[in-house]
Amino acid sequence: MQNLHRRTVLLGAGALVGLAGATSVSAVQAGAEPAPSDADLALLRRTFVLANEAKQSGSAPYGALVADADGNVVVERGNTSALGDGDPTQHAELVASADAWRVLGTDGMNHATLYASTEPCVMCAGAAYWTGIGRVVYGLPVRRLFEFTGDDPKQASFALPCRDILLHGQRAINVVGPLLEDEAAQPHEGFWG
Repeated sequence: MQNLHRRTVLLGAGALVGLAGATSVSAVQAGAEPAPSDADLALLRRTFVLANEAKQSGSAPYGALVADADGNVVVERGNTSALGDGDPTQHAELVASADAWRVLGTDGMNHATLYASTEPCVMCAGAAYWTGIGRVVYGLPVRRLFEFTGDDPKQASFALPCRDILLHGQRAINVVGPLLEDEAAQPHEGFWG
């Protein structure tokens, strides 16, 4: 429990740093939309299926997809970074963003949405930003993920919400989430431990 408390303190500190930085940096804020559409929820639920598939194959339970401006799925990926000799940078969100960029290009990505079963980490939020994504929709928030992962260095993550990362970019990215938290939590149950 002490480790979980440390994560909570780090999350709070991360939020304060993000707020402090927001007042001193002339960045465009990451936007937030109040209500997701039925299509958003359906696509987000698809990422939960991808997360379960990743878990069943022995990888960490994360899934992501990118949909174009019309809501058509361009690419979907499950996490492969934890598989045997897997590249630790191959998070579902990063790979989905990079693969979608190859299909849509920057202009298409500006109108696309990254759907992620769990809030994108620092690396994945950066990948979404650099590939030009216009919007991010996610399920499980990082603060709740830490209830599963604890403070084990083998399950390391940053205690920094993706909004705080995207807040410091030079273009706005709409961030919607957390959504469907209990459903998003299911792939993580029984995996970490």
